[in-house]
Parts: sequence; structure tokens; C-alpha cells
Amino acid sequence: MHDIVIIGAGPAGLTAALYALRANKTVLLIEKASFGGQITYSPKIENYPGFEGISGNELADRFFEQAVSQGAEFELEEAVKIVDNGNEKTVITDSGAHKAKAVIIATGAKHRMLGVPHEEEYAGNGISFCAVCDGAFYEGKEVIVVGGGNSALQEAILLCDSCSKVTVIQNLSDFTGEKKLVEILKSRGNAEFVFDTVIKEFKGDGDELKGAVTVNEKTGEEREISFDGAFIAIGLAPDNKAFENIAGLDGYGYVASGEDCLTKTPGVYTAGDCRTKKIRQITTAAADGAVAALAACRYIDEL
Repeated sequence: MHDIVIIGAGPAGLTAALYALRANKTVLLIEKASFGGQITYSPKIENYPGFEGISGNELADRFFEQAVSQGAEFELEEAVKIVDNGNEKTVITDSGAHKAKAVIIATGAKHRMLGVPHEEEYAGNGISFCAVCDGAFYEGKEVIVVGGGNSALQEAILLCDSCSKVTVIQNLSDFTGEKKLVEILKSRGNAEFVFDTVIKEFKGDGDELKGAVTVNEKTGEEREISFDGAFIAIGLAPDNKAFENIAGLDGYGYVASGEDCLTKTPGVYTAGDCRTKKIRQITTAAADGAVAALAACRYIDEL
């Protein structure tokens, strides 16, 4: 049995592991995808203290290496259920079960989809959610970016470096991301902006994505556009359904918890983008990890 099992190994989970380990607790990290979470998709991070600029992959590696050097254990498994047995919790995964005195849910969030016809059909085959992962496939080609927040702006800026044309489609009348990112994107000569517009459906020829039908929400005008690839950057969705009964979720699927990172079940905590909060950044995820770990340590010490 471990003192603490942490579900998710993004900035929140890895910070929680570090704090718990320094409190002399045994820690098991369970991650179903890649260590580092969503930051691994960021080509450059400039708002994390201590680094003028660092790639998401490098920052994730540093988080992970520090936790492991302190004694963290880890398993690449998917947690599917938490069983509460009072002073003992069991995390059921797709490969087995792990017992702990306390559990921290730090599952982060996944890329949100548009929910339009043929999106799932072409996802991974013309439709992508990560420019740093797939941008090289579209060098010299025309692509669209759907969204207007920081993520969409960063994706578009990166794609402008290699693509012949990048069209950003935003459903509002202006961008919602940081002004500095907007300025950088507008300075690029191969970026085009389409506002008040949504994707109605994607269109293709067999296995090959060809374009999409767009709708201007103010005029109702439909237009068919052609491009080689689409990058969807409209935010994230939580992945907490498996823990609904043990943790309690809000109406959007996030773990219902405040700044104290407590859930409705004693001994079960939450941290990072998966919980109810207004600001979702690397710094706030790391802060949650520290809060949740210290709360879990206090809980264990009082058992």
C-alpha cells in the first residue's frame, strides 16, 4: 500500500508528488497517456516563473525527473474507479488495483471537439488538436485553426512558420486571447482571420479531408472553404466521469472543489485543470498540487 496514489501526471499531479515525497510519504503516480499532461503540446512557454522561454516537453521532463529523483513510483495505466473503504482507498485501473491511504485526482482535461458531422471521421487524418505534433505534415500547405483563445493563437503562430496560409476561424467578433499573442499573429503575413463564424461540417473525399462548410452566425451565410488540414483549439473538457460518485462533479463535469482541493469524500482530493476553477494555467495547477498534497498528508497523519 502507498500513502498517496495520484491519478494524473501533469503539473498538478507531479507537484503534488513532490510535496508529498518531501513530507516522507510514499507516492504512486498513475498516468494513462504521457507524463506532463497538456503542457507537452505547447511549443513554447513564456509565463512560467524562472524561464523566459521553455518548450512544454522540456518543462514536463523537468517536472517528471524531479518527482522521480525524490522517489516517486509510476504506472502507465488508466484509472477507472476509486473505491472508498474508509481509511483505505483502492484505485481500480485497466490493469489492476492500487491501495492507498489517500488519493489525489489530477486528471487535467482533454481537447474539446466541435461536435459537427465528419469531425470524428477525420480526427487524426486531417483534423488535429496539436500543431507542435502535426504541424510538420502541413509544411507549405493551407490550414485553418478553429478558436480564438490563447491556445488557438499559439497554434496559429506556430503554424505560420511552416504553412503557406493559416486561416483562424473564431465564433465571436474578436479574439479572447492575450493581446500580445494577437499582435504577434497579426504581424504574420500569411495569417487570415474570419470572425462570427462556425464550422457546420467537415467535408472530404473518402479518407482525405478537403475542407468544411462554415456559417456566419450574424448573417446566416454559408460558405464552403478548402484547406489541407484543420487544427481545433477551442478549449478543454474534463475527464472525470469515472470519479463522479466518489468526488462529485459540477454541471460541466469538473470536480466540485474550491481552493482547498477537497472533494466530498474524506481522503480524496483534487488538483489542477480537472477541478472547478476560473483560471487554468500551469502555475495554478502547480499551486493546486501543493495544496492537495499537504492536505492529504495532514489527513494521513491524523488517521
